[in-house]
Amino acid sequence: MTESTKRVRISQWDALMLESLRSLGWSHEELIHRAQQNELSTDGQFDYTELATGLASKEPEVFVNAVTDGYQIKYNTIRGIRSWIAVALGREPELSLEEGSEAVTSELTQAEYDRLEQVLSLGWIIQEARPATGDTAGLYRIVPAAQTN
Repeated sequence: MTESTKRVRISQWDALMLESLRSLGWSHEELIHRAQQNELSTDGQFDYTELATGLASKEPEVFVNAVTDGYQIKYNTIRGIRSWIAVALGREPELSLEEGSEAVTSELTQAEYDRLEQVLSLGWIIQEARPATGDTAGLYRIVPAAQTN
């Protein structure tokens, strides 16, 4: 079984809320406890009640695994990928919506690239425009796999 098939799969929206909560600096245990106890507030971006009453309470094992072991997003949209990079990695990627050449372009370190590659749903490819070297970020385009055929 490959690494990606072991990962739980969660919705893009749950992934965005989870990554937003991670940015608060809580430990895995604190994040899990607060979500399971519905002790999450609303910030300007998300109403975390949906995460607490949805994934955390209805699929607690999936939620815990997503927090502790990582996850793969069930279905990505182009805007969702841009948002995930902004929320999870703190980068502001460029979004191209021109039909037939849709893409999200972002600088990523090797660690950020590896993390993005693990969470992307099937159907997306990361193309290297300029490779990351050491601590220097590379430039990458995330495109629908159908565009590469």
